[in-house]
This record gives sequence, structure tokens and C-alpha cells, in this order.
Amino acid sequence: MNPKHIVTRFPPSPTGFLQAGNARTAVFNYLFARKHAGKFILRIEDTDRERSKKEYEESIIETMQWLGFEYDAFYRQSDNVKRHTEALESLIQKDLAYVSKEVPMEEGQRAEVIRLRNPNIVVTFTDVIRGPISIDTTDLGDFIIGRSVTEPLYHFGVVVDDLDEGVTHIIRGEDHISNTPRQILIQRALGVVEPPVYAHLPLVLGPDKAKLSKRRGAKAVIQYRDEGFIPEAVVNYLALLGWHPEGEQEIFTLNELIEHFTITRIQKGSGIFDETKLRWFNHEHLKRLSVGEYEMRLRAFIELHHEVPPSYLFEIVDELKGRSQTLGEAVELIRAGEFAFMEEQISYDPSLLVQGAKTDIETVRKNLNVVLEMLSKITDDGFTREAVKETIFPYATQEGRAGVLWPLRVAVSGKEKSPDPFIVAGLIGKEKTLERIKQALDPL
Repeated sequence: MNPKHIVTRFPPSPTGFLQAGNARTAVFNYLFARKHAGKFILRIEDTDRERSKKEYEESIIETMQWLGFEYDAFYRQSDNVKRHTEALESLIQKDLAYVSKEVPMEEGQRAEVIRLRNPNIVVTFTDVIRGPISIDTTDLGDFIIGRSVTEPLYHFGVVVDDLDEGVTHIIRGEDHISNTPRQILIQRALGVVEPPVYAHLPLVLGPDKAKLSKRRGAKAVIQYRDEGFIPEAVVNYLALLGWHPEGEQEIFTLNELIEHFTITRIQKGSGIFDETKLRWFNHEHLKRLSVGEYEMRLRAFIELHHEVPPSYLFEIVDELKGRSQTLGEAVELIRAGEFAFMEEQISYDPSLLVQGAKTDIETVRKNLNVVLEMLSKITDDGFTREAVKETIFPYATQEGRAGVLWPLRVAVSGKEKSPDPFIVAGLIGKEKTLERIKQALDPL
């Protein structure tokens, strides 16, 4: 098949928010289509009229946009009912399907449904991942394909839509293998000459080894955005749930995933969704951002939650990048006041200067005076955390680190818990560092 003609589709149901298992299916469909310069379709399958909701559809579209999956066409299955009706009527006219008079088992059940005439054959198809699969369709009987002529069931609508949209590759979860024989029989009844290629993906399991699903409380993908994960990391992690690229590389951009993706390297075994591992991927991607890009993302995240970024955000970006696996964790550090020392004024109980110093007031006073003198000799331009550490650390080692570094950290940060004093000094600069040490010496 000419690669230019490859068409894949991602057909989520708007009966809930998009969770990681379904999103992984979108990842593989998108990567395969883009790898072969093909077409990627987003199709909302809303045949379940009672459970389908507009808010879920909107969330699915929002999630796809956030993940960076640009689709080439968009369809809504309910918009195609007229076409489905025509196809059902055509099969009935050809006696390939028929209106079946049913005996209602309960009050309110339908007395008529549309059934496909099953030729009772063995259906064989070659799965790209699993190889040849053969299934005897006799046990299916004349299965239902429509509640009525104007209400096709899922299996029928899917086949008609795939045919009309030119779908060449159906990449979906292995739980759909049992659907394939029915759909192939429908394809044959509709006169399909060249059926699509099937690739049934291994399931994504939760930590409890059960299938990850929205009905079992799986988190919506868009919730990861709200918690401060970035889309590059989410896509990267989902791609590696069941697919193994050649080599040892783990961190990929979307373009790199497209370049390296090969559908034949998708494994048969299920993948375990591990949020701890996802956090690691997120941190790795965040660390690769420039300072300016990280700040921009963090500002956007803060504003997403209707908060105001602190005025000193740019100065602490590097520190936040190193200490936070998600943007949400970075915001929590700010909210917790760990960087409150960036404010113009700080206040604390003078006894805190001695509390963790493991020495007496006289020694603390002496050490702060020595440190003040040493730091005053560093040039303004050269006053970095590295320079501060290089200047002070030998003295602290000689005199006792607790007796030197504890009071220094409290003096410059005003906190019992904060980044180390070298980091704080580097962030607030020489002038403010010296000023705060002098203020600490006053009550001593």
C-alpha cells in the first residue's frame, strides 16, 4: 500500500473524559499516520445517546489539542445517521440483512431489530502485532446491527464510517479483537474489496494489574495538565507503554517519536501505567527547557489556576526546575513560602539564629562577622552561589558547619527551612545578603 494513502482514526466515545489508556491509542494512531505522511482522523463515536455528553466531547477535543495532535479531519458519528440508514436499507434490499420480529423479554423492549445474515464462516485476518487470527463466526448467529433502520449499532456505524472515510489501518486495543469478526462480516456484506489492516494494541493496566479505565477511576489526561505535567512528557511516556524503539533512548520529542516509530515494534504484553515514572519523564522534559521557556510555561500554569505569579519568578526559575518534577510542585514551593526570602523584608525570632547552630551566641556572632567580611570581598559581578560557597565552605568546615551555615541561612532567608545559604545568597545578591547579615548581628 502506498504510504501516502495511509489513513488512521481515533474514535473516542464521549461518555467520559479521555484517560491514559485511550490516549495511548491516539498516540499510536497519530505517530503511525505522521510517520507515513498519512491522514489522521478524530471521530467522536456518540452512538450511545443516553451516556454521551457534550462536555465530554469538548474535553476530548481540548485534550487532543493539548497533547499536540493535529487531526486532518473531524467527524461526529451521529452526523452520519442518514448514511448509516441508507447502508442498512441497502443490505435489507439485497437480503444480506433483515428486519427481525422479536419477542420482547421485558415491557418497553423493541419488537423489531435489524440482523445481519451470518454466512457462518471462519474469518481470518492478519494482525500486524499478533499475526494471523482465525475466528469461527457460527456462534455469533445472525447478530443485531441496528435497533431500527435509523438506529445502527456501534459495529455497523463504525464499519460504514471507516469505509466512507477511507481508513486503511485500524489501530486499537486488544479488547476489540472480539469485535473484528462481526465488523469483517459487515464489510463483506457492504462489498468491501480491500479491508483495513488491523493492529490490536496491548492493554494499559493500572498498578493493580487491572485494565486502566475511566470506570475504574482512571485519571483524565486533562487532569495531568491541571497538575502541572507538560504534554511532551505525557506523549513520550504513553508512547513507551507497549512500544520499544531501537537503542536505549527514552526521552523523545514528538518529532523524534514520529521519526523512530515503527508499528512492528509494539509488543504483545500489557504495559503498566506508573505515575511515578510519568513524573520522572516530566522532570526530564522540564529540565530540557530553557530558562525563558520554563518561566513562560510556569506563568501560564499559574494563570490557568487564576493566581498571580510572584514578581521574583524569573530569579528562582532555575531553582524551581531543579527541585520540581511538575509545574504544580513548583507552584507549591512558592505557595509554601520557601522563596519568601525574595521579598524586600523578612522577619524572624532572633533565637532562631542559634537554634540549630549547635553552639552558643558568642560563637554565632563571631562566625557571622567573619562571613560578613569574607563575602564583602567578592565582587558584585562575581557574587554567585558558587562563589559564595567557595569562599565560605572551607571556614565552615574548619569551625563546624552547623555553627556557620545554620545562622547564615537563617540570616539571609529568615526561615528555619529554606534552600541552602549559598543558593539564597546567589538569588538575593550581594547587597541584600550583606544587609541581612548585619541585621542579624544587631540583636546578637
